[in-house]
Amino acid sequence: MRLNRRVFLGSTMACLLPADLRAATQDSPEGLRILAVGKARHPILPAPAATTAGFGFGGQVPGPPLRYKKGEEVKIRLVNAIDQPVTFSCQSLRIPNAMDGVAGLTQKPVLPGQFFDYHFTPPDSGFYWYRSDVLPYAIEQIDRGLYGTLIVEETHPPKVDHDMTVVLAEWHLDESGQLLVDRPDPTRAPAAPTGHYVVTVNSESVPLSVNLPPSGRVRLRLLSLIQSHLVFMTFAGLRPLIIAIDGQPCEAFAPLRQTIPIGPGACFDVMCDLPAKAGTEATLAWRTGEPTDRPLIVFSTHGTPRPKLAPLSSIDQNPLLPAEIKLQDAHKAELTIELAGTEKEAAKEAAATLPSDLHGPLKFNGTGAQNFAATPLFSVKRGTPVTLGFNNKTAILLQIYVHGHALRLLHDRDDGWEPYWRSHVIVPEGRTKRVAFVADNPGKWAIECQTLELRPSRLVSWFEVK
Repeated sequence: MRLNRRVFLGSTMACLLPADLRAATQDSPEGLRILAVGKARHPILPAPAATTAGFGFGGQVPGPPLRYKKGEEVKIRLVNAIDQPVTFSCQSLRIPNAMDGVAGLTQKPVLPGQFFDYHFTPPDSGFYWYRSDVLPYAIEQIDRGLYGTLIVEETHPPKVDHDMTVVLAEWHLDESGQLLVDRPDPTRAPAAPTGHYVVTVNSESVPLSVNLPPSGRVRLRLLSLIQSHLVFMTFAGLRPLIIAIDGQPCEAFAPLRQTIPIGPGACFDVMCDLPAKAGTEATLAWRTGEPTDRPLIVFSTHGTPRPKLAPLSSIDQNPLLPAEIKLQDAHKAELTIELAGTEKEAAKEAAATLPSDLHGPLKFNGTGAQNFAATPLFSVKRGTPVTLGFNNKTAILLQIYVHGHALRLLHDRDDGWEPYWRSHVIVPEGRTKRVAFVADNPGKWAIECQTLELRPSRLVSWFEVK
């Protein structure tokens, strides 16, 4: 294999670790994969620009792609060689609570110079991702490149010509190409942004170019890690079909206006057939509100058309998820997000002079909630149906992420639900969204609320399944 810059960084990571951590990598049990968190230099800007200093799993960004067969055990030794505490947290996976990687709730953080072993067998196939989940560093560590993708293969995956993971990121850089990362301060409004923003796909400059045969079929595994926006991905020259969301398969459907809204950390699996004529281009783009969409990937057809495939269709549904949720028997809970009482008037006064994304402190059910409370939002027995309401009483777009469970998004006007599963739910300004799920995974499970703005902040709560 030819060593490119990124492969070289990853392969030399163990050599750069302190002596005690090198021992942790050399003396690990058989079959345990070493995942070292360290400082890294990312080639975000094209050469000859300087590389960008950040963090990386295995010295690269995204981190090493983790891929497993259904029923295969995940065995990871996380080694921490940076000056911040870290964990290994797989987003949207329904795994044992002790392996969820939420510092302060399911485990102690892995401190600098330490390591921790994770062992679990994912019950579900699907497209997921991993990161470090330690408050108050979580958002900063993503901004510095600390994330990677994880795929659990289906038993019978659909036939495609190209299976492509698409990780969309935005880097806030200064004039020298180095990261500008501000830790949110909940007691004050942040300063106006400086520097410039660079968008990448898989840490490569956009647009990427992909060549495939005419009528070729592509599977796109879409993940947005842009913390400040709800990203609208658009398709031109392609007819996308969504086959899974947040790791869980759904009945295949075409997105409205060929546009998919993706919040930070949300995952979408999409199938597309390329045009049948050689020399044709098709585009995946980001609708930013500019006069034209920003191209992310340009697909070009070359060569002999591939033989015709069967029509696009759904993949196998997950038999482990409930066919129905008995809402009449559900435990009901509410979460309200609002400005702190003493800050409401100050926020109104500031609105006239500050950018619209700046605000005072937020509260989660009346508390600041920058850390996990001593008592849960609610506690239920295993197998209990739950409905959970998210009340957004702010002028800020929010996203709620519920750990350890797959959720049904309830209709606003009746007792029905959307025909797909979610773990990440967008809650518009001044609106309420409700979800339903069966609390079938025992343990202490985090609920994370993130603001979608230039300086995003995060609030947390939790519930218990006994």
